[in-house]
Amino acid sequence: MMEPELVEDFFGVYLLYNINPKYKGRTYIGYTRDPNRRIMQHNRGTWAGGALRTSNRGPWKMVMIVHGFPNNISALRFEWAWQNPTKTTRLQHLSLKRVPRKETEFHFQLRVVSEMLRVGPWCRLPLTIRWLEKDFYEEFPPEREPPTHMKICHGPVKSKNLKKPKKTFHATHTECLICSGYITRPDSKLSCLNPHCDLISHITCLAQLFLEPSEFVPIQGQCPFCGTVLKWGELIRKMRGCGQGTLSQEDDNGSNDDDEVLSQDRAFVDNNSIWLQDCDEL
Repeated sequence: MMEPELVEDFFGVYLLYNINPKYKGRTYIGYTRDPNRRIMQHNRGTWAGGALRTSNRGPWKMVMIVHGFPNNISALRFEWAWQNPTKTTRLQHLSLKRVPRKETEFHFQLRVVSEMLRVGPWCRLPLTIRWLEKDFYEEFPPEREPPTHMKICHGPVKSKNLKKPKKTFHATHTECLICSGYITRPDSKLSCLNPHCDLISHITCLAQLFLEPSEFVPIQGQCPFCGTVLKWGELIRKMRGCGQGTLSQEDDNGSNDDDEVLSQDRAFVDNNSIWLQDCDEL
């Protein structure tokens, strides 16, 4: 069996498929920070933390998960829009409706997510589309392929989540090598992914170098010092402590209650100003 890939700072939105003969073909879309714990909850029922819609209707399989969102708010908005493609304003121009007798519920959900990944703001996020069950894998049609900066992969995943940052910050006197000003907050300092490169800069300074005209969130760019092509999402993950031994041990005991955060408020998804605040974090 393939070893699961460890992903830090995990925020994901998943697609379940029902293999119970009585309910076979039904699907469910949800949000999680721990996919392995979440699928067990769905199959055990509401008493174990599963959703009411999936309780006593299993077994379910988690066949796909989209992860790489910057925070739970961003992931929850994606979840709501995937669940309600006819209600979110971001997809209304497509009039997405299931074709009776010609399209299964599963294939309709795949069509919806393929369209979502190609519209803003999701098309600019450093997302990963992961197929967890190879028997359910479907290639995206050429006209609905995700943006090239998004990764499509296969196999199991294990989440490890970061410790919550402390509220207090100590003043620093690190110099930004782009603007020559001082970087006073650790949550605004970026460094190159190349370990041999000396680049240190304000997050805003590097973003301005990477941004194309009319863009609000960078996707990638070239390091001004060593020339390495840097993906913006990977820079942010490094800034947050991914891969630097700052993982939370609480998640090993399943104490993360973040899966239970839900919102069915349309304005929660379609509020442009809130989206831009989230995008600024990238």
